[in-house]
Amino acid sequence: MNIKVLFFASCRDLIGTGERKMTLPDGATVMDLISELASEQVRFTDLAPSLMVSVNQAYVERDSELQDGDEVAFIPPVSGG
Repeated sequence: MNIKVLFFASCRDLIGTGERKMTLPDGATVMDLISELASEQVRFTDLAPSLMVSVNQAYVERDSELQDGDEVAFIPPVSGG
């Protein structure tokens, strides 16, 4: 299946792009996507636990199954003052 992945803030800096198309096997979950990204960029493993993940603009759990055409966004925690 083909999905679009969006990276924001420190995720974008780490991955090197704000958007990427990826192909995953049918039945893949958000965690499978995280594992794939971590295999390409080891430091993503350290960042992943603190990320919010949305699929098609709705926050989801990491065991959520992805579908062909989904848009997945990785959003790091935001602080400010």
